[in-house]
Amino acid sequence: MNKILIVGACGQLGTELTIKLRELKGKDNVVATDLRGPVDLIADGPFEKLDILDKSQFHDLLKKYQIKEVYHLAAVLSAKGEQDPQFAWRLNMESLMTVLEAGKDIVEKIYWPSSIAVFGPGTPKQNTPQDTIMDPNTVYGISKLAGERWCEYYHDKYGVDIRSLRYPGLIGYKTLPGGGTTDYAVDIFHKAIAGNSFECFLNENTVLPMMYMDDAVKATIDLMEAPIGKVRVRSSYNVAAMSFSPSQITSEIQKHYPDFVTRYVPDFRQQIAEGWPSTIDDSVARADWGWKNAFDLPELVETMLAHLKKEIVF
Repeated sequence: MNKILIVGACGQLGTELTIKLRELKGKDNVVATDLRGPVDLIADGPFEKLDILDKSQFHDLLKKYQIKEVYHLAAVLSAKGEQDPQFAWRLNMESLMTVLEAGKDIVEKIYWPSSIAVFGPGTPKQNTPQDTIMDPNTVYGISKLAGERWCEYYHDKYGVDIRSLRYPGLIGYKTLPGGGTTDYAVDIFHKAIAGNSFECFLNENTVLPMMYMDDAVKATIDLMEAPIGKVRVRSSYNVAAMSFSPSQITSEIQKHYPDFVTRYVPDFRQQIAEGWPSTIDDSVARADWGWKNAFDLPELVETMLAHLKKEIVF
């Protein structure tokens, strides 16, 4: 079985991907790496501290573990990226180039996540198609769009088997959010369970595409395991599950916590969100390799509340 290296394994997505891949492939076959950690959830298998900007360290790990697949998840996300654009660009782009170069003659298959942040103010907001205007106005979105072009280039020019998804906002209970514009939809559950009101940094009617983490993990692994002939898009696939606004998720939570209140105090993240789509057309992914989501908003809220009530210690 191919040995897998996960870069950024202690992040929100990385943690859950590591857990699932170890379950499927065997814990000794999945090497988790990050600048920090390991977090408790992934301490049951091989872990290495890695600065992905250190190319020699990365190549040493590829050799040490005889790695054949890399999931490259390390990135500075949208909100944090605006606080230090130069570093966000450097980390997001230099790390991708290092991994793509390894795909030319060392690694057999690479996964790299893109995002709805590649879209922008000129993009159609409803049912955003797979191929459309892409004019991102954040350093995160700009780096993801540039990354998509590099991924397709390395596939076309060098035959690198690179695969990618444009994630919507991801919502999970196992880790805290990592600095994204959609992170309000994770924090809101913690406040509701604690009996606190929630101060939302977006306005109440800002509709954004979202996805429960189990669906995101499934989509990622399904794409990586799809036969090579089924993967026609080598930039990045649209994937979707649900779309909702802060007021809609608040209303759904109030079915379980009737006294829960959200106050709206938009900040700089509101402008970021206004450049993103409201709904996504992912029909290409569904047709090419059979993508299908399992969670809608009511199921998301029930699942998040059920798990977090067990996890949160007061």
